[in-house]
Amino acid sequence: MKHIHHYWILILFASQFCALANAQSPTSLREAIDQDYESHLWPLFDHWHRNPELSLVENKTAKRLAEELREAGFQVREGIGGTGIVAILENGPGPMVMVRADMDGLPIEEKSGLANASTTTQLSPITGQQVPVMHACGHDVHITSLVGTARRMAKIKERWSGTLMLIGQPAEERVMGASMMMQDNLWSRFGKPDYALAFHVWCGGVAGKLTVSEGSAYAGADAVDIVVHGIGAHGASPHQGKDPIVLASQIVLALQTLVSRELPPRDPGVITVGSFRAGTKHNIISDRAELQLTVRNTSKETRKLLLDGIKRIAENMGRAAGLPDDRLPEVTYSESTPPTLNDGQLARRLRDVWSEKMGADIIMDDDFVAEHRKGMGAEDFPFFTTDPPIPSVYFTVGGTPIEDIEAEASGGPKVPSHHSPLFKISPEPSIKAGVEATVYALLDLLKP
Repeated sequence: MKHIHHYWILILFASQFCALANAQSPTSLREAIDQDYESHLWPLFDHWHRNPELSLVENKTAKRLAEELREAGFQVREGIGGTGIVAILENGPGPMVMVRADMDGLPIEEKSGLANASTTTQLSPITGQQVPVMHACGHDVHITSLVGTARRMAKIKERWSGTLMLIGQPAEERVMGASMMMQDNLWSRFGKPDYALAFHVWCGGVAGKLTVSEGSAYAGADAVDIVVHGIGAHGASPHQGKDPIVLASQIVLALQTLVSRELPPRDPGVITVGSFRAGTKHNIISDRAELQLTVRNTSKETRKLLLDGIKRIAENMGRAAGLPDDRLPEVTYSESTPPTLNDGQLARRLRDVWSEKMGADIIMDDDFVAEHRKGMGAEDFPFFTTDPPIPSVYFTVGGTPIEDIEAEASGGPKVPSHHSPLFKISPEPSIKAGVEATVYALLDLLKP
């Protein structure tokens, strides 16, 4: 009987060991995500894709997200910084890690041709007009993956220790939501995270593959307005006035020298004049012109050089035109977000984790990324991580089948860009990779 008793103890131990090993294997996590996608995450994504909401009025989206996170076992608070959500799961001693997903759509009519294309319209809180709404930037992928992450982490609590904070953020497209949540005393109310994570789906990347930068993941952006004053006159008598259109045109051209001649050639920066408004009639010299600029950068030093240069050029071009000091061009700054700067050590750590757990080929080749990612899109995520500083990583998940990318490279149809009415993402590989990468990152950061 004694030997039989020992035999059953060994059998029990072996079965528990095998169960634990299986629970920790990459295959078992992937299988669990596959099953959850079919039964829960795909219907959820489909709902959100069909029913997008604009920045600042993501009311139904936020309500559904809060319900999903509560159902997963999190303590959820709503209405943070507007429609923002904070969900907390405490699981013993250890660090606090924050994962953020943005919720808002865009005022675009969807023309993707998808079966679940949005036909939603909504009253814009910005313009007061009824406008079509579309998830044209993949935020529906982000919040669906957040739910998938919550459901996985709640089911494997024995594998981690610490506190998980999930954030559903409003108004990223207006570069307002993160700042609004911080102004609502986010950290003092819920605790300041030790680490922060987020990802963005990328239409230019191979579906299901990842990219992670050790430096600037996204650019910083500033909205700059220039009011150019003039002296009105008859179009037939320009000598009797000061033409603000001519002066504003000279300013537009002079601004290009900031990037081409003052910014070091290896430092990226962009100044784009997106709007030029002036005048009312063919033969009237106006007394006012207005310029609207977006300024992009990847460092504080570049930002200062460009913003200081814009003001210097605008004012001194006014002086060169003979304007008195009280009529010089006025430069003002409105919407602004710092560059998204990844913590280099943390980025390398997570890259190694993802390569080990998800496969050596999970990270997109650096040359491919350099060839396909040449823009300077901005994010408001750094409002969470800059002041006070929090070690953070913002990575990307590819969202387009490799066949479509290769077809474009061979002269075929172009892959629709973000913010295009034709934009579409392959949800299954994108959502699954987003969940898997986030869960592995959290398990590494929240080791017992």
